[in-house]
Amino acid sequence: MKSHALWVSGLILIGLSGCQKKEAETALTYPATQKVDTVDVYFGTEVPDPYRWLENDTAKATADWVTAQNDVTFGYLKNITYRDAVKQRLLELNNYEKLGTPFRRGEYYYFYKNDGLQNQYVLYRKKGENGEAELFLDPNTFSKDGTTTMRGLSFSKDGSLLAFQIAKGGADRAETVVIRTSDKSLVEDTIRNMKQSSISWRGNDGYYINRFAEGLNKSLGAKNEYQVLYYHKLGTPSSQDKVIFGEKEKRRFVSGFVSEDERYLIMTTAEGTTGNELYVQDLSKPDGKILHIKTGFESDQYVIETEGSRLFIETNYQAPNSKVVWVDAANPSYENWKDLIPETENTLSTSAGGGKIFASYLVDVKTQVKQYDLNGKFEREIELPDIGTANGFGGWKDDQDLYYTFTSFTYPPTSFKYNIASGASTEYARPKIDFNPDDFETKQVFYTSKDGTKIPMFIVHKKGIELNGKNPTWLYAYGGFNISLTPSFSASRMVWLENGGIFAQPNLRGGGEYGEKWHLAGTKMNKQNVFDDFIAAGEYLISEKYTSSEYLAINGGSNGGLLIGAVMTQRPDLAKVAFPAVGVMDMLRYHKFTIGAAWAPDYGTAEDSKEMFEYLKKYSPVHALKPGTNYPATMVTTADRDDRVVPAHSFKFAAALQGNHAGNNPVLIRIDVNSAHGASNLSKGIESIADQYSFAWYNMGVIPPIAKGDM
Repeated sequence: MKSHALWVSGLILIGLSGCQKKEAETALTYPATQKVDTVDVYFGTEVPDPYRWLENDTAKATADWVTAQNDVTFGYLKNITYRDAVKQRLLELNNYEKLGTPFRRGEYYYFYKNDGLQNQYVLYRKKGENGEAELFLDPNTFSKDGTTTMRGLSFSKDGSLLAFQIAKGGADRAETVVIRTSDKSLVEDTIRNMKQSSISWRGNDGYYINRFAEGLNKSLGAKNEYQVLYYHKLGTPSSQDKVIFGEKEKRRFVSGFVSEDERYLIMTTAEGTTGNELYVQDLSKPDGKILHIKTGFESDQYVIETEGSRLFIETNYQAPNSKVVWVDAANPSYENWKDLIPETENTLSTSAGGGKIFASYLVDVKTQVKQYDLNGKFEREIELPDIGTANGFGGWKDDQDLYYTFTSFTYPPTSFKYNIASGASTEYARPKIDFNPDDFETKQVFYTSKDGTKIPMFIVHKKGIELNGKNPTWLYAYGGFNISLTPSFSASRMVWLENGGIFAQPNLRGGGEYGEKWHLAGTKMNKQNVFDDFIAAGEYLISEKYTSSEYLAINGGSNGGLLIGAVMTQRPDLAKVAFPAVGVMDMLRYHKFTIGAAWAPDYGTAEDSKEMFEYLKKYSPVHALKPGTNYPATMVTTADRDDRVVPAHSFKFAAALQGNHAGNNPVLIRIDVNSAHGASNLSKGIESIADQYSFAWYNMGVIPPIAKGDM
């Protein structure tokens, strides 16, 4: 699971017209949702599941229900007169050239580019750094509606072969294609039914690939159990692939990559989203055995670089904020690890290139990057252009220059070329966008959660805002799976901001902003901390007069969708509008679908113990809804191809919400077609955001300046 960022003074507050007000206060008629007599028993407790039938994503009854719900939702949205104006402004702000940082493969430099409103980024290349750019692969041509995505590029070391994955509707399941880069001709038959798979070449003869051993069921929700790492010899049927690891061990996830010198195969295995085992095989020896580096799943560790027989490993084993160690590949178990870059008070992530290690620290959720040599000697701190987020600093050992991207809430993603010897950064590509960053300001505050813990939060808005409690505010968070929410730019978010809205992003426990201790403080029996942190963020914004409950919208996606579902059921009075997106809403059954069992290290399962079952049931959004409650104006969002957090979660929550809700606030579900765990292309993404912004303003009783033609 990954996070889904969405977005949010001086907004002109104008009362709705009499006609609009009457319309907004008229209760909607929702599609009738059949109930069934399904009951599960957990530790002697009966738990009804009346909407179990909505889990069948291939049934006609489910498809009919989806159509009926979308008819109500889009019928409602059509009544918002400024919805088209919002969409048009989103199109204008997103219509700018976007360039990715280049990466060298063989004699070519490849880079992604979007001319402006292309649904998918296009892959270009140029011969040498200063060659003329040519279009290489355009995924916009893969389907008529532009919803087929391309990902997982893997080049052979000499750059002559490329494997990449194609996914319909942006789903996790995909098919792998191999081509010659010289003429883009197909090398072999497509390998189908891939999911969470990666490829790593060994020479030009073949590659290592991980697949679910049992294959993939047609149903979105089918459980994916165990992966196996195979070696695939080019030109042979995939049925003849050689098993390398995982068949006997029965690991949920297995992956492998070959070191730059092609001497070592590095393998990782995992049962969940955090914690992994690490193994190595010396490929220079015909009978090279697979040796364990670290077994068990209580920590994370990854090989970031090799030099001769030395392996450089980033790990949080006995170091919650992570450190870098090295070990000889002949005796790699953790008892032989030697510290190279020690743990600090700030959480660490690393990359390597040009024979250096780049240590990226989060200092109160802001990036700091330091350069070390392979003996652990500190060389310099890299001067970044501003306070924000930097990503990149990876490359080959012989690279003299590397590339990185820098961004913040009002600093569009800009690429820089970094010279390793001098430490100088030069701007490579800065986008030109129709907004003035000097009109906005960002501040970071620290507020107090329920148990006294200090939580950081970024607040972004127009300069000169009046703290009168009437500013429409978009409160977004995630809080899980050791994922850190750092400052980032969104052209779409600027529509909310330039119309006088506030955007707030707290860094909740459960994330990775302050290391593994911060993460664990928001997992399993500590999960309520995450919800308390978010509720306290809303209360802070209200107490400081940034906004009030009548002008607050809350949003999160995936694990963040669970967050919003839990918060709106625990505190239905906190916000006027709620947007739970692709959320994990049934906490008693989440582990029975797709890769849901992998989330158990964060959540626990209802089968673990009676105590864990009762804890999960108490906050599970589907089960926490109470009859006769006035819930916020809600638009649940999901998609028909989501094979990560299956849409049944959102279907069941929306059905239960409509059945329990009392009051005139609309409680709708918007089900995107031909999308998955997020919009499958730019057009769909813009349409979804336009609908959400319009829904929020409309239900706050606000007519934004854009509706009056004042932009």
